[in-house]
Amino acid sequence: MNPHNEHKADVLNRLHTNRSTGLSQQEAAARLSEYGENALAQAKQTPAWKQFLLSLKEPLVIILFIAVGLAWASAGYDFFVRDDPAHGMAAVYESIAILLLIFINAGLSFWQAKSAQKSLDALKVMADHHAKVLRDSEWETVPASQLVPGDIVSVKTGDFIEADVRWLHVAELQTNEAHLTGEAEPVQKQTHALDGDAQVGDRTNMGFSGATVTHGNGLGVVVATGMQSELGKIATLLNQVETKKTPIERTIAALSKKLMIVAIIIVAFTLILEMVKAVQQTGTLSFEVLAESLSTAIALAVAAIPDALPAVLSIVLTIGATMLAKNNGLIKSLNSVETLGATSYIASDKTGTLTRNQMTVTRFYANGASYVVEGDGYEPVGEILPDDEDDTPGFTRFMLASVLNNDAAIQADEDGRSQPYGNPTDVALIVMGHKSGVDRDTVLNKDQALDIDIIRELPFDSERKMMSVVIKDAGRYQVLTKGAPDVLLAKTDLIEDHGKMIPIAEGRAAVEHQVNRFAEQALRTLAVAVRDIDEALALHGTTAQLEQHLTLLGIAGIIDPPRPEVRQSVKELHQAGINVVMITGDHAVTARAIALKLGIVTDPNARVIEGKQLAAMDDDTLFRLAPDIRVYARVSPEHKQRIVHALQRQGETVAMTGDGINDAPALRAADIGIAMGINGTEVTKDAADLILLDDQFTTIENSVRAGRTIFANIKNFMRHELTTNVAEVLALLFGVLLMTQPIGQVAATTPTLTALMVLWVNMVSDALPSFALGYDVPEADLMHRPPRNVKQSILSGVLTRIFVRGTVMGGLVYVAFVWGAASGMSAGQAQTLAFLTLVFGQLWHVFDARSTRTLFRRNPFNNPRLLMAVGFAASASLLVTLMPFFNEVMGTAPLSTPLYAAVIFLPAIPTFILSGLKELYWALRPGKGGKSQSASPNEIPEAD
Repeated sequence: MNPHNEHKADVLNRLHTNRSTGLSQQEAAARLSEYGENALAQAKQTPAWKQFLLSLKEPLVIILFIAVGLAWASAGYDFFVRDDPAHGMAAVYESIAILLLIFINAGLSFWQAKSAQKSLDALKVMADHHAKVLRDSEWETVPASQLVPGDIVSVKTGDFIEADVRWLHVAELQTNEAHLTGEAEPVQKQTHALDGDAQVGDRTNMGFSGATVTHGNGLGVVVATGMQSELGKIATLLNQVETKKTPIERTIAALSKKLMIVAIIIVAFTLILEMVKAVQQTGTLSFEVLAESLSTAIALAVAAIPDALPAVLSIVLTIGATMLAKNNGLIKSLNSVETLGATSYIASDKTGTLTRNQMTVTRFYANGASYVVEGDGYEPVGEILPDDEDDTPGFTRFMLASVLNNDAAIQADEDGRSQPYGNPTDVALIVMGHKSGVDRDTVLNKDQALDIDIIRELPFDSERKMMSVVIKDAGRYQVLTKGAPDVLLAKTDLIEDHGKMIPIAEGRAAVEHQVNRFAEQALRTLAVAVRDIDEALALHGTTAQLEQHLTLLGIAGIIDPPRPEVRQSVKELHQAGINVVMITGDHAVTARAIALKLGIVTDPNARVIEGKQLAAMDDDTLFRLAPDIRVYARVSPEHKQRIVHALQRQGETVAMTGDGINDAPALRAADIGIAMGINGTEVTKDAADLILLDDQFTTIENSVRAGRTIFANIKNFMRHELTTNVAEVLALLFGVLLMTQPIGQVAATTPTLTALMVLWVNMVSDALPSFALGYDVPEADLMHRPPRNVKQSILSGVLTRIFVRGTVMGGLVYVAFVWGAASGMSAGQAQTLAFLTLVFGQLWHVFDARSTRTLFRRNPFNNPRLLMAVGFAASASLLVTLMPFFNEVMGTAPLSTPLYAAVIFLPAIPTFILSGLKELYWALRPGKGGKSQSASPNEIPEAD
């Protein structure tokens, strides 16, 4: 049986403990051995060396290792059989370059893996805490980790609750359980058993590990410690949530496996074909022929792999992370940058995310008139405006009573921001007073015109649901009372209305109408009253004697207000095809009203599913309902995870926002976890992928825009990378297939490009411009498109373009090689001619790759980084053909000035012709009429 359903005496009996004596030291030690320390389990960490080795298992890396093995085999044959150290050293250089590439990429993957989550470490903040516990009839202070079920503990204002306890005695006890429920309002505690399966936020006879005591004191018995506590259950949920691969990770993994298969087939095919050609020409098969074939095989293995892809991807994602940081979004996982662009659902916590987590008086009714209070949160800025400008009887007495019957305060911190002290509801009244020019300290200051003293305080009591103070005002005594409207009205005789005192029987209907009106707006209501009393009653009267025959001054309407910028952000997200769902621990009526104000729902009767209903549903029922529900209320951490999983089963990419510990498991389960950077707990920040440094919901909208931009840029650079790879492979295969006889000084087995030439193209002249593509500006209608389909390949819709451009470029490279050989050039010169043709072919192509249409649709000067990268890559590639060191290592050779001019400008022709043909296609396409269309890459058909 749950302890909140049991009578407190039954809980003590079940735990075999005594309220007066507590546990004995021996029994406490035995239970500590049985239950373990009151601490949270830590997730097993993957050793650093293992993380590094795991990064070497990727398919692309395996192919590169195969290329290294082939290079070593070739070098060994050259050194020990052919006695050709020069050729052998070339193979050694190739292997060193490939290994360097492997470990650069592995290093990048390793450092990304090292940014693993630290959620459980953050949850373990209780390690240094202590608790006051009854042992052997003596009160003593013990480390919180030594608490065991059955211990009797005592708490007072300001204490942490170090384990889950069932309250045995309370005295005005209030606790803040926002870390579990997400709601900032303190919970009033009592000791009676509860009926039914109450949610955590409704278990008023329980205290929970990690909560703080905001008022009063209490005595309780420990019922759960460590991982068995509600806090421990959240830690368990965090442990159980597997780290999900992001869409880009899944896409790259699938592409890598395909490329690995293609590379193996190509290498095997090349070796077999070269050996067959040798047998046909010589009639025998020798090791020398096999060794010569290895050069082409190595070059093909390197050419088939986009070697720079991991490095470029990491850098482009880092560029995206920098863009997010400028918009106050701190991304913790680089791959998550791209996932933001695919988000289709944002499941948002209400308190502190959609709302300010700052209770605020937004309306009040006083002296027969209603008023609007401008301004949100704790900043005392805003005007008080009457609903009817012709009916302004004044509210001074109501305002004075609200701030004097109050022990809260606001003070400016070092940054000038107002910080609250005290009960959030009381703080709301203090802020309202400041807005009207009524400050509690000023009123009580003897230097002011008013002469008011507070002579007695009657604290809030959960049974009477009121708080009162007795004041002396210039010799007159008054009692000021505030509390729930229904309670105060039962003790009210008169109501102040336009300066007159009317009987309660005449004015009750108008007051109740205002209370209902405020409730419809999801406002919590608080009544404020006054009573004139004599000195004897003021000094000696009991609480019951003082709190009767009251005169009602007014009703305050209080709410945790929506953030002002959220409504527009929700509108923008809806236009982008992204659904926003509110998930809150608050009541259904309040949740629906807030959702209506924010535009999350448009129907005042929109369906709201509560935690109890969720608990009764199976996963299939929730799966069917989830797409149509936009508001969930009174939910627990487990419910939030179920909601996220239900949406993910629908194929949605889900972002979850939150700020409390209770949000952490759902943040971890979501595709993108988003935490508040200012008001969020450390646990939530550690569980999240994105941290909003300004706590602004608008930052999510900006982050989605940045994510979509980065995905478009990633798609562009992958299109560019793979076009180059296709060109490299085909240039080499054309040589294998078509060059059956020596041409001039060039042998039939000479590869079109050396392996190091291919590596240079991949890592310098191709990779550097690809980095710069990450800085391209987004298209204008980016946030008016639906989210992309994450099940589609990143190459969807561009494969035709890749193969057409790659085939043309590869054919041109081979033609340059054959022309050079036929012109009497050496093998090195012919390969250099092919190398530079490829370099400048892909440097011209990069300007076409940055557009979903053609290069004529993008201004080449609005990305200066791209121009600089292209200039550097071009200059460096020319230099490696002129410098002796690179001539020896890479196999390049100097060319004549006319040839340099030819390889710079002639490779541009295919790009311009193909782009022109595509422009013509779009101009003649029915229904398009040449009009520029801004569509997503997946929506534009290829026309190459």
